[in-house]
Amino acid sequence: MISDRLLAMVRCPACRAALEVRDGEEVRPKPDAADGTMLVCSGCGAEYPQRSAAFLDLRPREQFQEQTKYLDESLHADARHERVSPPLLGSRIRNDMLRDFLRPAPGDRVIDLGCGSGRTLLWNRDWNAEAVGVDIAPFFSEDACRDVDLLLGDLRRLPFADGAFTRAYSLDVLEHLSPEALRGMLAEANRVLAHGGTLFVYTHVRKNARVAAGLRWINALARTLERAGLIDMRQERLRKSDHLNPLGDIPELERVVEDAGFRLARITYYTPIVGGFVENILIRVAERAMTRRAETRLAAQASGGATADRTGDAAAIREARRAAKERIGRRGPTYAVLSALSTAMKLDLLLFGRIRSGPFFALLEKTGNARPAS
Repeated sequence: MISDRLLAMVRCPACRAALEVRDGEEVRPKPDAADGTMLVCSGCGAEYPQRSAAFLDLRPREQFQEQTKYLDESLHADARHERVSPPLLGSRIRNDMLRDFLRPAPGDRVIDLGCGSGRTLLWNRDWNAEAVGVDIAPFFSEDACRDVDLLLGDLRRLPFADGAFTRAYSLDVLEHLSPEALRGMLAEANRVLAHGGTLFVYTHVRKNARVAAGLRWINALARTLERAGLIDMRQERLRKSDHLNPLGDIPELERVVEDAGFRLARITYYTPIVGGFVENILIRVAERAMTRRAETRLAAQASGGATADRTGDAAAIREARRAAKERIGRRGPTYAVLSALSTAMKLDLLLFGRIRSGPFFALLEKTGNARPAS
């Protein structure tokens, strides 16, 4: 959504001057961007056409050369972003850790850096904080478009004033950035945070502990099951295809965050052995079975009962995911099983949370301004 509060907060991503609404008192969609609502910078005069009543578009007029593959619609072919389910499995682990680390209070101003569908904002509305989600790709869920403030923007040039927020978080984002883009993103996060503000991140470094060998065995089993046709990992591989993994190890993480004007206040490691087996084996087997049932239904509905092609396969995946979300939403047996598996996955934190390894949850506290790039 686009609230009056959001309109009052945003700034020009080029010069950070205030923005003024042209052509009416509210942002509303128009079929032709040239005739639609426009946000105009009071400083440099830059114009930002608005094509949606669900979110603002304040992407920089001059794009960075490095752009994420998440702008590619093929990464969203399974339509998982369209509707939001309760946090379960790995999503519950991440969300629980976010709540434990960040702990915003009513009145805090919180920004989700790389919000994706906007689901984390929806899950945490009980914070009663002033929250905004920013992402470069316009694949927001219907629920988020209706209920939370959303903005299209580049994390390396945020359209907000200095010190606009007291809390920030970024989940599954940093691994998609190059070293240069990572430093730019952290510098901007530092800029829009008030002094003493905190940034929670979930990402990983390239260096793993020996215990991560268990996850490699699980991935090998997944490949074997895929060759047997029991699971389908194509969409997951596509979604991870732009991982650049800019951080080598934890000492490098410490150097990078210090250069960005933060200190590493708290860290917990997350080597998902139980989680890997649950999500990469059990859930994938169940998803494949549901997709096959959907393929059969769609083929029966098609004229002549033709076998589904790749387009039909994508439709079956979407149908299976929609049906699963409906079951979960009813909070019945499916939800209960997934909730129990989510609890079991927390064993990874208890067993391996202090073993320095690749994936981690960290709380960064702002101590000063980012150092200029050398």
